[in-house]
Amino acid sequence: MTVWDDLVGQDRVQEQLAAAARDADVLVTAHTAGEPVPPGSKMTHAWLFTGPPGSGRSTAARAFAAALQCTSPDRALGGAPGCGFCDGCHTSLIGTHADVEVVRTDLLSIGVKETRELVRRAQLSPAVGRWQVIVLEDADRLTEGAGNVLLKAVEEPAPRTVWLLCAPSLEDVLPTIRSRCRHLTLRTPPVDAVTDVLIRRDGIDPERAASAARATQGHIDRARRLATDERARSRRAAVLKLPLRVEDIGGCLKAAQELIDTATEDAKQVSEEVDAKETEEMKAALGAAAGGRMPRGTAGVIKELEDRQKRRRTRTQRDSLDLALTDLTGFYRDVLAIQLGSSIALAHTDVQDTLDRVARSSTPERTLRRIEAVIACRRALDRNVAPLLAVEAMTMALRAG
Repeated sequence: MTVWDDLVGQDRVQEQLAAAARDADVLVTAHTAGEPVPPGSKMTHAWLFTGPPGSGRSTAARAFAAALQCTSPDRALGGAPGCGFCDGCHTSLIGTHADVEVVRTDLLSIGVKETRELVRRAQLSPAVGRWQVIVLEDADRLTEGAGNVLLKAVEEPAPRTVWLLCAPSLEDVLPTIRSRCRHLTLRTPPVDAVTDVLIRRDGIDPERAASAARATQGHIDRARRLATDERARSRRAAVLKLPLRVEDIGGCLKAAQELIDTATEDAKQVSEEVDAKETEEMKAALGAAAGGRMPRGTAGVIKELEDRQKRRRTRTQRDSLDLALTDLTGFYRDVLAIQLGSSIALAHTDVQDTLDRVARSSTPERTLRRIEAVIACRRALDRNVAPLLAVEAMTMALRAG
C-alpha cells in the first residue's frame, strides 16, 4: 500500500504530488552530489491544499510529506517515492518522523507565539530525513499577526524546508501567503468511493457504510464516525427531528436549548479526560508536593493551562454545533430537491417520511429561506455571537420560513 492510497477520489492531485515528489528526489540527489539543479522542476518550497471539509486536505499533505521522506531502495531503480513501507514513509504517516512536524490546533486560533516556534524549526537542516517538512493543518486559524510571522519564512525558506498549508479555501489564507504557495484544490470524494473505503479498510457492513457515506455526502471522517459510533447516529437522528419541532415559539426555544446542551455535553465528554491528564502531568512537571500543594510561583502556569483548556472546550462545542447545522442544511437541501422534482440522490433517505412531510407543508421559496437561516447561524457563530442566541434566532427563522 503506497502513501497515496488514502487519497480518496483525488486522482489529479495525486498525480501532481507524485510528480513533485519525484522531482524533489532529483533535487536532493543533485544537491548531495554538488550537481546543478535540473530545470523545470515541479517541486517547490510551499504548498497550499484547499478543499471542502472531508476532502482530505491534511491526508494529502501528510502523504506528500511521507513521499518526500521516502527511503525505499526501489527509488534507485526508478521506483516512485512514497512506497508506504520504508521507515521514512511509515514514521511520517504515524507522526514520529524527526523531520516532519504536523501542526493541528484544538483551539479557536493559532497565535504569534506558536508560529514563531514553527518558523524557528523551519530554519533547521533535516536531522535524519531528506527534507524538513512543516504540515500546518489549520492555516485558516492563523491570526493576522501569526500570518505575518509566517510570511517571512515562506518568502525566504531554508534550502531543504517545505511548508504544507491546509485551509478550506484560498480566501481563508492571507493573500501575501497564498501568492507564494503552489495551490492544489481537492474535491469532495464521490459517495461510492467513500463507501468502498469504509468497507475495504474499516470492515464496515456494506449497507451501513453506504448509508453513512450518503448521509455525510462524501466526508470520509464523518462517515467513518457515523458508521462506527452509536452516539453520533443518535445525535444526528435528534437533529433531523428538529424541523418538526419548530411549529410554535415554545418548541423553537426548547429545540435551541437542547441543541446547545447536546453540544456542551459533547465538549465536556471530549475534554474532561484530556484536561485531567494534562493538569496532572503539568503539576508533576512543576514538582507538586504530596497533597497537591504547588511550589510558589507556579500559579500563573496552571492558570495559563486552564485558559487553554477553556478555549479548547469552546472550540469543541462550536465544532459540535457546526456538525449539527451541516446535517440540518443537508436535510433542507433534500426537501428542496423533492419540492423541485430533482433527480439528484437524496442524502437522508433514512428519514424519507419526515422529508416528504416537510416538503408537502412548505414551498421551495420557504425552504430556501430556511437554508439561509441555517447558514446565517453558522456565520453568527464564526463571529462569536453567543451560541444560544444564534441558535434561537435560527429556530425562529425556521418556524417563520
